[in-house]
Amino acid sequence: MSRIVRGLFIGTLLAAASLVIHADNTPQALSSEIQLRLGDESMSEGRYPDALDAYQRALAVAVPDNLRAARFGVVQASLRVAEFDLARQEAERLVQATPASPEVLALYADALWASGLFEEAESRYQEALSRVPDLARGHHGMARALAARGRLDEAMDEAQTALRLSPRDLEIHHTVGTIYERMHKYEEAAGAFSNYVNLLPNKDHSEKADWSRSEIKFLRSFGQRVPFEMDPGAEDQIYTMEFRLVSDKIVVRAKVNDGSFQDFVVDTGAENTIVSRPTAQRLGITPITYTLSAGVGDVGMRGLQLARINTLELGSLKLRNVPCMVKDPPLRDLPVKEAESLSPLALGFSMIIDYQAHKITFGKHLPVEEADFELPLRLHRLATVRGTIDGTHPANFVVDTGGEVISLSRATVTAIGRPEPERKIALKVFGSSGWDKDAFLLPGVNLSFDRIHYTNFPVVVLNLNTPSALLGFQLGGIVGHKFLSSYRVGIDLERSVLRLKKLA
Repeated sequence: MSRIVRGLFIGTLLAAASLVIHADNTPQALSSEIQLRLGDESMSEGRYPDALDAYQRALAVAVPDNLRAARFGVVQASLRVAEFDLARQEAERLVQATPASPEVLALYADALWASGLFEEAESRYQEALSRVPDLARGHHGMARALAARGRLDEAMDEAQTALRLSPRDLEIHHTVGTIYERMHKYEEAAGAFSNYVNLLPNKDHSEKADWSRSEIKFLRSFGQRVPFEMDPGAEDQIYTMEFRLVSDKIVVRAKVNDGSFQDFVVDTGAENTIVSRPTAQRLGITPITYTLSAGVGDVGMRGLQLARINTLELGSLKLRNVPCMVKDPPLRDLPVKEAESLSPLALGFSMIIDYQAHKITFGKHLPVEEADFELPLRLHRLATVRGTIDGTHPANFVVDTGGEVISLSRATVTAIGRPEPERKIALKVFGSSGWDKDAFLLPGVNLSFDRIHYTNFPVVVLNLNTPSALLGFQLGGIVGHKFLSSYRVGIDLERSVLRLKKLA
């Protein structure tokens, strides 16, 4: 036996001896300890589904000394594989068992965040930090919470504090990257994402990892170009455009790369300006790298191209160096041609939609208007507001001017214990990822958004699992034209509110 082999064998014996010494001498305790170690090893190697399986097996046979570690592992692994409901359920049990633990509170807040309960998560992060001010995960959570409320400088301060306390926590590096990107500091964002990728286990080939690698290449392609560059004084201006309403969608005219004006759908349910492949080819928009996208439809994750628009003109506003996505490869069997779309929110502007006058107004700093309803708004990749289902179940809803109806996700319907109708009213819904052939109409739902109530209301149920996994939080549903068109709609990013004024 060679010295190397003997060394490995002795090391194995020592590990086994340590295992027996530190565990109860019962088969149950030994099994739990082994599964915990398997879970930890799988997590460290980026094999998150395997880690979740091991932690769940450990939890099933855990003795009291191992119970917390097993449950902690289940929550962490569940968050990695987008099992958001499981993460929240097990995190709630952790809090019940150890309500005074700051680490448990922060993990519970992570699970609440992943459930789309942003306000509750922020409260828990604050509670954890009040007990341990130097808790890295608490500061990381507050960074995400402040960024969602548009307070980017404060968010970066929190993220950098978290990074100083835990420099090898890869999620913190990723959050730093996303904040820098929203600040339009692309070189710094690329550096943060590089740190994130360098800390990943070699076997981590998750969508988030692939997205980060593509994002680094895309951000660095800008070089010395200033993203979303405007003329001096343009940030202080307010811009108003007329729009047409076509099939319940807001359509404006915009010009790309000095081409001719063409139709764009105003779609606040999209994170980027989007152009079709023919438009990109015609206007000289050159793809830089691929990225992942996801929306409603059976395709699920969809690979699209990232590119840069040299100039984008909206009315009297001219932007330079605008990130965009190219719908290439295109979807097949479309009921309609894939349209170009843009979102003032993705361009960094607040906006007001006057459905009565058919005018849209946008600017960095919009005046506060009188409103009948004012809802807290969170922008975490997409703009969401809070709703309540059947009086007791809170959920987040994407504010989607590109959508047509009010919908719930299938995961939300399952989580609230709503049985699916025996005789479904099947719908054929087409989204950005193709057909959702399993969509159906669910009658008799009670919805409320602050003081706005829908009683005994039919909603469309959609499969939003894939976009939820890509976004990193469970989408509760979508509010589209059916909800928004009754109001003068103000989406104020500066103050993080959705203002609604009833139309006469």
